[in-house]
Order: sequence, then C-alpha cells, then structure tokens
Amino acid sequence: MNDVIYELQFADGRQLRYTVSEDMTPPSTAELPDWTRLGFHQCRNCPLQADSTPHCPVAVKLMLVTDTATRIVSYDEAEVTVTTPQRVYRKHTTAQHAMGSLMGLLMATSDCPHTRFLAPMARFHLPFASKDETVYRSASTYLLAQYFRQQKGETPDWALTGLKAHYHELQTVNAGIAARLREVSQLDAAMNALVILDILAKLMPYSIEDALVDTAPAFL
Repeated sequence: MNDVIYELQFADGRQLRYTVSEDMTPPSTAELPDWTRLGFHQCRNCPLQADSTPHCPVAVKLMLVTDTATRIVSYDEAEVTVTTPQRVYRKHTTAQHAMGSLMGLLMATSDCPHTRFLAPMARFHLPFASKDETVYRSASTYLLAQYFRQQKGETPDWALTGLKAHYHELQTVNAGIAARLREVSQLDAAMNALVILDILAKLMPYSIEDALVDTAPAFL
C-alpha cells in the first residue's frame, strides 16, 4: 500500500495531518501507553497471546489518531483532503466522519487477525465510502479472494458465509477498542468515529445479500 495522507483544515485555523503507510514504524515498546497492552480490555475473540504480542495491533495503529484527537470534537466541521498516489479526494464533513474514514484505514492495515480480511480494500482505499460502496467493495474483494483460493486448490466460499462471519467478529473488536479508548480522556471525535464504524459492521452481515440483489441487474 502506498502512502495515504489525510489533512483536516478547520475554520478556526487548526490543521491536522496524518500519513498512513504500510511500513509505518511503530513506537518502541517502552513508548507505548498502558491502554495499548494486549491484556488491557482485550477483545473477547482475540486469538493473540501477550507473550508473543504484548500490545494490541489495532491500538498501536490508532495511536496516530489518539495523540491529536483531544484537539477536536465530533461536530467540528473541516475541509478534508485525502491524497493517494493516484488521486486527491476532498470533502467538507464533520470531524467524526473524517476520523471514521481514517480509523477504518488504520484498523485495516493493522496486524489484527480479525481485520486482516480488510487489508485488500485498504490497498485500494476509498475515503468516505457509502454503505452501498462498502458492500460492493467488500463483497467483490471477498469473492476475488475465493477465486485465488480455488486457484490454490482450496475450497472457495461463493456463498459469502465467511464474509458475514468476519463482520460479526469485527463487531467484537470494535467493542474492545471502544473500551480501550474510554480510558483515554477527551477522545470525543475518535469514540464517535468508532461508533460509526461499528454501526456499519453491524449492518454488513444483513446488507450484503440485499445489496447484491439490487446490484445484480447491472451484471445481467
């Protein structure tokens, strides 16, 4: 994944800039705060062990946001520019929606086993994607993964059963991350951004089939 740059320009002159890259160098263990420790509000479905993974991969990624999120509140409006090597996106939106898009990308690029299925979408990141766009991209990406599984002689899941299961697991991850963020004071925008992401994760298992039915005529 190439660098993706989020820039937020607020009416009062405040500016925030975040660069997300695949080879982001994480802080040393000594510099990581307690709320990133794996055992601190560890997700109920987490398969990782503290002896080999002492810090939550998602929490470590989200430090990029939490270090500056105390400066903004959810309803602050901003001109948001997202720059990728291919194009530039611009949108006037609230801080919580900008943070939701950014946090979704950070989670997708973490080493968490339950967000790994999102990694291909992170490689082709679409900022501020709507629910319909997310369903389309998620289902398409998952089906492409099944094609590669079949090419390797593995059993493909054309019924999307696994994709729905992924989103159910993601809901548990969101709950665990929310518990962590509550320990970090004054993260209103980050918390509400996570709520938005969680609502989408809850809707996805029930939206996929309906959305694909609506999309089908375009392919027939």
